[in-house]
Amino acid sequence: MDNLKTVAKQAKQRLRSDFWKQCQRDVDGAALEAERNGKNAIRARSNALSRVKNVIKGEEKDDFYLRVKELLDNYGEVSDAIGRLTDREKYEKLSYEERQRYTMELSSKYVEALEKYRREKEGR
Repeated sequence: MDNLKTVAKQAKQRLRSDFWKQCQRDVDGAALEAERNGKNAIRARSNALSRVKNVIKGEEKDDFYLRVKELLDNYGEVSDAIGRLTDREKYEKLSYEERQRYTMELSSKYVEALEKYRREKEGR
């Protein structure tokens, strides 16, 4: 119940401030900037809206994404990315089934982070 109250308070604060007007200006500004630079305005608008959603959700760039970003910036897309991102200490303590699950979850998170990375690079 506390979480619901916190979310409601945050929403109320956003309504009281000029948060939504600022968001609209940011989204429109991103689209205009993209048009001026000859880029896709719809994609820029979508990326700006995603950033707004992340602000509302309170999501920051997580450690895993930062590790993926560093890997991609330094080495590009490599065939052993999952192996490089695996927490070896944790992996060694897992049973066979848990290792399979861990690898699948890591792979899924990597794909999401890779897509996010690509969107960020295209948006620049």
